[in-house]
Amino acid sequence: MSSVSGSCLCGKLRFTANLPTLWVAHCHCTLCQKNAGAAFVTWAGFNEQDVQIDDSNKTLKWYSATENAYRGFCNECGSTIFFKSARWLGELHITVVNIHEEIDRSPQMHVNWSSHQAWLHLADDLPKTS
Repeated sequence: MSSVSGSCLCGKLRFTANLPTLWVAHCHCTLCQKNAGAAFVTWAGFNEQDVQIDDSNKTLKWYSATENAYRGFCNECGSTIFFKSARWLGELHITVVNIHEEIDRSPQMHVNWSSHQAWLHLADDLPKTS
């Protein structure tokens, strides 16, 4: 498989991304937690030029919670799908759960572990970085 596709909850915002992914990680930062309403978000990194976004329904909106970092979401159903930042120029991060097919790798690590939820107990052996 050379590409994967995905969408938001309502299906009005769609995308196709060419493989390979650059990385896959579980993010435990407080911004991801608050944005998703969950203990963490699993992201896949792609070269931005390898992602084609179909926003023909004009539902893609970008929100900046911090300077130079943006979360792309569907204005119709509220699904957050994308993240981009000046820190990782040329990359577009996509929420793995919004990708319809299996991707080319499993999560490789937990990032921002220092802000993980204390009640979260994981049984994996993935590296945990702050």
